[in-house]
Amino acid sequence: MVDLDSNPTKLIEIVQIGKQMLMTRGALTTFSIANDVAKYFAIIPAAFVTTYPALQALNLMRLATPASAILSAVIFNALVIIFLIPLALRGIKYRPVGAATVLRNNLWIYGLGGLIVPFIGIKLIDMILAALGLA
Repeated sequence: MVDLDSNPTKLIEIVQIGKQMLMTRGALTTFSIANDVAKYFAIIPAAFVTTYPALQALNLMRLATPASAILSAVIFNALVIIFLIPLALRGIKYRPVGAATVLRNNLWIYGLGGLIVPFIGIKLIDMILAALGLA
């Protein structure tokens, strides 16, 4: 950031913008990591169940086929990126609260959301692919 007008009263605003950018990056990173973990737990058992039948016990989502599991994850990834762009551009609203509160809120909203949303999204996409006969 560059302060072009050298106005000392702008320092507070500059610090707030910096904190907002940091909080946004943390929220997106939290969601991304949780999202990746959930996708691996959703896809790996379905993708390898034909090679390793013992993985059927871990195939909780009961995706149609290994091919549809991978295709559903790829489509879901493309859709998630589209939905995260506005959040990345707008940012998380800055509120003057402690770091522990921000971390807890990010973990609840973006961490838990990043774990739950992929299971729902991938299953719905898999069901659509199966209904269309693409699975």
